[in-house]
Formats: sequence, C-alpha cells, structure tokens
Amino acid sequence: MAKIKSVYVCQNCGAESPKWIGKCPSCGEWNSYVEEVVRKDTPSKAVHNVEATQSRPVRIEEVESTTEQRMDTYSAEFNRVLGGGLVGGSLVLLGGEPGIGKSTLILQVALNMVNKKVLYVSGEESVKQLKLRSERLLKPASECFVVSETSLEQIFVHIKNVQPDIVVIDSIQTISTEYAESSPGSVTQVRECSAALLKFAKESGIPVLLIGHINKEGSIAGPKVLEHIVDTVLQFEGDQNYMYRILRANKNRFGSTAELGIFEMLQNGLREVTNPSELLLSQNHEGLSGVAIASAIEGIRPFLIEAQALVSTAAYGTPQRSSTGFDIRRMNMLLAVLEKRAGFKLAQKDVFLNIAGGLKVNDPAIDLAIITSILSSSMDIALERHICMAGEVGLSGEIRPVNRIEQRILEAEKLGFKKIIIPDYNLHKSDKNTRFSIEVIKAKKVEDAFRVLFGKQ
Repeated sequence: MAKIKSVYVCQNCGAESPKWIGKCPSCGEWNSYVEEVVRKDTPSKAVHNVEATQSRPVRIEEVESTTEQRMDTYSAEFNRVLGGGLVGGSLVLLGGEPGIGKSTLILQVALNMVNKKVLYVSGEESVKQLKLRSERLLKPASECFVVSETSLEQIFVHIKNVQPDIVVIDSIQTISTEYAESSPGSVTQVRECSAALLKFAKESGIPVLLIGHINKEGSIAGPKVLEHIVDTVLQFEGDQNYMYRILRANKNRFGSTAELGIFEMLQNGLREVTNPSELLLSQNHEGLSGVAIASAIEGIRPFLIEAQALVSTAAYGTPQRSSTGFDIRRMNMLLAVLEKRAGFKLAQKDVFLNIAGGLKVNDPAIDLAIITSILSSSMDIALERHICMAGEVGLSGEIRPVNRIEQRILEAEKLGFKKIIIPDYNLHKSDKNTRFSIEVIKAKKVEDAFRVLFGKQ
C-alpha cells in the first residue's frame, strides 16, 4: 500500500521541511518552499525492468584494472571535452541557455553515430519537429530512433523494446514519474527521475545523455544533487549574437575539466572549429589603437585572441568600468598596477574592455595584452600588427611566468606573427630550443614591454 504525504520542498536546493518556512536554512533563499505531495511506494517495486546485480566487498588489489572502452561520437570536439569519447554506463548532463543549440548538438552527435543504435527521447518536441531538424542538419541515415514521451515508466518500456546503445533525454525537466505526485520540473521529479536513470545506466552499461535547463543565474536548474550524481556536467555557452559556441566540462569523472570544444553555428548545424585562432582574430585592425593580441590556452589548446579596449574621458565625473569576457575585478587590479607602477593616470577616464568573439577567458597569461590594449587606446597609438604577447602581471608590475610557453610561441609562429613578448623567466626553459623562427622578446616588468611596444625610453 502506497503512503501519501505532503512536504514542503525548496525549489532552489531541494531541502525538505514538514511545514512552510520563509527562508531556506540550507541555501538562504527566501520564499522558495513549495508544497508537494509525495507518494512513496514499497521499496521492492523497481521503476525500470533492469535486474539488480548482487555485489560483495572485495580488496582493491583484487579488482581487475582494464582500459575503459569509449564510444566514438564522430565529433572531435565533443570527444575532446568528454575525455576521449562516451564511457559505457556513464550519465552525462548538458546545460546551456535557451536557444544556444543544446538539442542541435546532441541530435547531430546522435545522427553521426551510424554504427550505434540511439534512442532520442524528447519531452519538448514532437517527432515531426525532430525530423525537420534532422533534415536541416543534412546528416546521413542512421540507427537513430526518436519518440516524444514525458513519462519515465514509458521511457523504460521504449528502452526495453528498442534495445539502444545510447539513450538521450531531452530534457530531464520535462520527465516525470508516477511515484512522485509533484509536477514535472519540480525538485522532487528531477531528483527521482535522474536517480532512476542513473541506476539504469550503471546496471545496464548504456550511456545516458541528459539535457538540462538552467536558471537565471546560469547554473543547472533543479536540485544540486542532479549535478552530484551525474558523471559529467557539460556547459554549452556563447552569445546568441555570435556564431561561436563553447563546450566546457564543469565536472568529468572520466577526463579533464580543463578541456574546451569550439563550434560555429551555421544554417545546417554546428561546425567544429579546429583552428579557433584564425576565426578569433579580425583581419582589419591594422592602424587601430586599443587592440592587442594575446596567446592564451584553454585546457591544452593554445589559441590567439584579440583584446579590445576603449579609454575615454569620463563625461559625467564618475568614471565607468565595463568588461565583456574578462573578470571586471581583475581589470580593476590591472588598472591600479598601471596607475601605481607605470605612472599612467587613468583614474578619471572611462575604460571599456572586450574579448573579441564572445569568449570568456580565465587564462592569467592575457594580463599583458589587457593592459597593453588599455594603454594603446589611452595614448591612441596602434600596435604593430605582427606582434603578440603572453604574460601574467603581478601587483608590483612584474611580468610573471606562464605555463606551456612553447605551445604559445608555436601557435603564434604558425599564424604568421613575427614577434612575441613573453616573461623573462620563461625563456630559461627554452634557451636551448632554437627552432623558433619567430622573434622572442623577454620582459621582466611592464615597463620593458611598453618600451618595446611604444618605443618609450
């Protein structure tokens, strides 16, 4: 006999309370508790038709060490972010802004896997809409089965009938189970459905791809337990006004979280960007001040990005500080370094900073390019076109060494740059390496770099 009870659940973190309270003691959110009716069935009744396997404790030395076989998704960028491909029995969660291209990316991957049987379950679109999207993607015929379904119990029936190699759920917020009385998308439904799918994936060895909504803060919607139980959390980001999309791994139990995949949104789907440097650099900035090229690294991929700055006199007395794609607090710190250590007065000027291409970059090695672009705009002096730089700027004005300097130099050389400014201490590791045809200039302090760039004595 099923037991029915009513509880109050925080829609932000999933905390439960027997009565309504104004402020959640777990996350501090106000007025986030909503009453939900939960019916708990007997533990013996399973949600899906996978028989549980008996397990016993064993010594860790007795566990066989085997190489995990990965499924090729036939997308080099997607494979890179996953750590080499899909692992059997893994649960992957993909989140992103509405309209950013999450469903397009997953459907494109599903259609590419012509040698695997994929079950694509959509709770948001009909099968006719999925057909129209697949025709737009211009992909060859594949073993991709589509169904429009929101009931978790029916989804497991479809899985039993189709016997797929991969299961896609689009999206987890639209799926509901009859063992929880709350509406689809609530904390209880998301938690119960994701837990059932996790159990299915681990017991059957079939990888499951989940598409998730995000809230207004930009994080995955639903309870935090959703991100904890999945094996991989992917974030698909980018400005809808730009063509480029960035795929990052915020969590990955089977690979590095430092990897980065870059796609370009086209009329017929997402195209992989194998050489992002050529796309992120504009070709018409010669003679324009306020533009500096930085050699950055995201994950293990080096690429050159363009930092753009605009410095003007504050018209209303209070100077403005604005940054797009770069941490505003770090920009303020670099402005203080310019003021204190280099003697440039910017306290009464507006400073606007932008990373071209809609990227968000966290690599500290672009600090030197940031302050150079700001100074170039302030002095209205254009930089030499074929020069780039890499270096972290410290509070005392020194240029600190950065990692993987040889990769940065080789990337600049490959794209035709003639000079690169790097930290002085990085040069010692590559003194004996004379294969670079690009001129490598060392700098200890920001004054040394400015002397090279602007000819100040």
